[in-house]
Amino acid sequence: MGFIIALLTALFRALLPWLARKSRPTAEDADPDRETRAKLRKKVRDIWLITLMILLVPNSAGCIRTVYVPHGTPVRLRETIKDAKVWVKDSNGEAVAGKMDLLEGWYALSVDTEDK
Repeated sequence: MGFIIALLTALFRALLPWLARKSRPTAEDADPDRETRAKLRKKVRDIWLITLMILLVPNSAGCIRTVYVPHGTPVRLRETIKDAKVWVKDSNGEAVAGKMDLLEGWYALSVDTEDK
């Protein structure tokens, strides 16, 4: 029995230092996975970009106020509309297609019967 204990003791004395060396972290073990790191950075960057877009672009968040205007009610233009397609009457009273700027402050009104 003493022989087996001596043999096991010698075996453990030889193997324990080898196991201790193998269990220490190496530079390879401490190096992070570069692919996973790149994926995580891309996700964080994408989340920040989306957040900034939502905060900086007011219409992207759906904050639009809609007002119902009944048919036949005149409205006043808040800003100039460049090159609006309009119908204008010539000297004979005929409707002719044209373009013009509708200036800020002008009133617009729908027409029930359209005379072209």
